Amino acid sequence: MIRIGLLSDTHNHMDDRILDYLSSCDEIWHAGDIGTSRILDQLAKIKPVRAVYGNVDGQDLRKAIPKDLKFQCEDVKVWITHIGGYPNRYDKDVVKRLKATPPDLFICGHSHILKVIYDKKLKLLHINPGAAGKYGFHKVRTLIRFTIDKSDIKDLEVVELAEKH
Repeated sequence: MIRIGLLSDTHNHMDDRILDYLSSCDEIWHAGDIGTSRILDQLAKIKPVRAVYGNVDGQDLRKAIPKDLKFQCEDVKVWITHIGGYPNRYDKDVVKRLKATPPDLFICGHSHILKVIYDKKLKLLHINPGAAGKYGFHKVRTLIRFTIDKSDIKDLEVVELAEKH
């Protein structure tokens, strides 16, 4: 059993509330638009980090981390990418790959809109944790915590950090 802290779109913002919420997790997953490597360094000080770069991340991050991250966690096949869309509106660059080999859990960021949707057609759980940073149109900063226990994805918790001022 592994407890995951999932965030996206920090846009170079990190505060103690984010770090406090993630400290109870076993791993931290970041779905892109990180900002700078300083953010990853802060996260890595508290827990192991898996991350992908987003469209606003610079060359330093693009050289250090992948655009797509596919791996297995417990018995769950995971795919993390920054720009992915959501069920019935997947991004054109990922939809063919999703249909060819759907993961059990598909994670993306980019929209700054928190969504958790089960895709009945592809039989996968889609999660977008919203935005944990202060840049963008969202009003409330969010992240998600959940547990993977063998093949079960459970105990999902939406964390509202605060308004973004």
